[in-house]
Amino acid sequence: MKWKRSERLVDMTHYLLEHPQQLIPLTFFAELYQSAKSSISEDLSIVKDTFEERGIGLLVTVPGAAGGVKYIPKMPEEAVKEVMQELLKELSHSDRLLPGGYLFMTDLLGNPELMNRVGKVFASAFCDKEIDVIMTVATKGISIAHAIARHLNVPVVVVRRDNKVTEGSTVSINYVSGSSRRIQTMVLSKRSMQSGQRVLITDDFMKVGGTMNGMKNLLEEFDCTLAGIAVLVEAEHLDERLVDDYYSLVKLKEVNEKDRTIALSEGNYF
Repeated sequence: MKWKRSERLVDMTHYLLEHPQQLIPLTFFAELYQSAKSSISEDLSIVKDTFEERGIGLLVTVPGAAGGVKYIPKMPEEAVKEVMQELLKELSHSDRLLPGGYLFMTDLLGNPELMNRVGKVFASAFCDKEIDVIMTVATKGISIAHAIARHLNVPVVVVRRDNKVTEGSTVSINYVSGSSRRIQTMVLSKRSMQSGQRVLITDDFMKVGGTMNGMKNLLEEFDCTLAGIAVLVEAEHLDERLVDDYYSLVKLKEVNEKDRTIALSEGNYF
């Protein structure tokens, strides 16, 4: 079957979007579409220009016999700000206020379109960090972790607070919760990660950073490297934070449970 250029462009674009961060040889497309490499190169040039003009991402060419093309999701600054402003608007409603200074976010975490954009925002920040794994703790951070992983094309591992028979052999550590100062436990299957992997940690909410610090310590048990931290909402805290280098999209500045008011601002992403 001989493909028309319009057909190749549509199918090629779809394939690239479905395989982010994956190096694809030009010979793959040439054989798939039964076209010369020169024609494939022209097609990719059109896709590259369109991706950049529309703010979809970057199409990087790697020269050499083992080279090819790689789609890197990259969101422009104005699009990131739109996501941050949407989150601020949604989270500012007083009926989201929960006891203890927390916010109800389950509906947002369950919104696939919003989480897809949040995932791309964080993936844009870490697209050049050679991430191997996304780590989160059950359960609220799972949707964010999968959204980021979708755009970085890497697996997700979920840390739990108790042992599950289905996890097999596990590694467990004790850590101090940043806000309550209680000793808690983290558990992760030994099969979850391999030594030397670079790990991005994420969660939906961070107060002092005790949970994040616990996951950092868990990485040491697997001989893995912390590549970054991504948080949807951080709480402004007067105490010393247990983690320093992280990205957040929203900052919870103040909560007045009596007046039921919520003060928010943009996070530290920029």
